[in-house]
Amino acid sequence: MCSATSLPVLSARQTKDLLPISLLCQALAAAAEEYMAGRIRSPERQVLPLQGEGVLLSMPATAHDIGMHKLVNVCPHNTNHGLPTIHGVVSVYDAANGRPLLILDGPTVTAQRTAAVSMLAIQSLHSRSPQHVALIGSGKQASGHLDALAELFPGIRVDVHGLDLASATEFCRQHAELGLVLQPKAGRIADEVEVVIMLTTSKVPVYNEAARADRLLIGVGAFRPDMAELGPLSIAGSQLFSDDPVGARHEAGDLIQAGIDWSTVSSLADAVAGRFDADRPRLFKSVGTAAWDLAAARCALANYSSSGATDECRG
Repeated sequence: MCSATSLPVLSARQTKDLLPISLLCQALAAAAEEYMAGRIRSPERQVLPLQGEGVLLSMPATAHDIGMHKLVNVCPHNTNHGLPTIHGVVSVYDAANGRPLLILDGPTVTAQRTAAVSMLAIQSLHSRSPQHVALIGSGKQASGHLDALAELFPGIRVDVHGLDLASATEFCRQHAELGLVLQPKAGRIADEVEVVIMLTTSKVPVYNEAARADRLLIGVGAFRPDMAELGPLSIAGSQLFSDDPVGARHEAGDLIQAGIDWSTVSSLADAVAGRFDADRPRLFKSVGTAAWDLAAARCALANYSSSGATDECRG
């Protein structure tokens, strides 16, 4: 409980509990339409230097109901000191009067909304609930996506392709309690896989097979122009979607390096609305935007308020 003068500051665990993937997907679907229509304003993120190659990332967004500001510090050398690489907070405000309402854990918001965007892409662009998914990558993004898959599609088979078979095997062991059929893999993606999700920071393609109408491709990890998880063969044969087509022009290295025609890239809102050809292959590129953090803030605020914990704080 909080007093009238206190501001709730939530831990990573508390933040995650307020962002169940199913509800977050609903919030993202609504926000996607608002963002495309200009009713959510989300400027390009500002990047400022910190010591030791670290950066401070500032990402605000506003809508009719709330404002949100995500501040995240990424410090790559923290691992040498036993500290997380990423720290940060998401502050949530009442749009009518600017009053602060909630402070959420920044890395948790990012992880949850990123995984939820991928799940929304699956729900929108795949013809049915998948029974066989492949993850390429075995880091924190892969963990978040595995949690999301377990929540929405319990019991399905998930092949995990890590740096090597040993790392994939260890990753599967660590997530054995999720209730998924986890299979560590090395080499080529199995023919029967329906959805491939790429979650690496590779600078060379980790997937470059011919596009297939029965296999949805989702690229998440490559977030700079010099990174590329998806190869030109897969890209050239696909209908292209991005959660943020404007931001993708600067950040989606896969698409930039492939020299695509940006006028052919559709939005997440288009995918949610079903504006695509189901008989043609589909590829979804996720780059992220503060608009999705705002959707997550809405979801968290609604769930926090429904618990009764904020009645005194919100007035």
